[in-house]
Amino acid sequence: MDEGYKIMGKGKGFGLGLGKMKELADAFQKAQQVQEGAKKLQEELEQTEVEGQAGGGLVKVYMSGNQEPRRVEISPDAMGDGAEMLSDLVAAAMKDAYDKSTAMMRERMESLTSGLNLPGM
Repeated sequence: MDEGYKIMGKGKGFGLGLGKMKELADAFQKAQQVQEGAKKLQEELEQTEVEGQAGGGLVKVYMSGNQEPRRVEISPDAMGDGAEMLSDLVAAAMKDAYDKSTAMMRERMESLTSGLNLPGM
């Protein structure tokens, strides 16, 4: 028992030296910055509009940067191909807008968390 006490008494503590405490404090500070940045990013994404297209622009779908549907524009030229084709064009334009907004969100999150070693990011 005395040996354990002597080891701790020599400044070993729990293995967290000043360097480790500094790293931990820096990590907490970066995490707080990321949290604040994520909140700001969410607000920006709500204001951003992403356009998805299909049929060479015959159908356009607009979403916010966080995938909230905004509006759909359908060219009169798209009406002549029938309901099934129009449905396919709308679905394709929605997927295009979703893919673009997801890619934009991913890019912005990566830039927000760059320099951090976060698992799963």
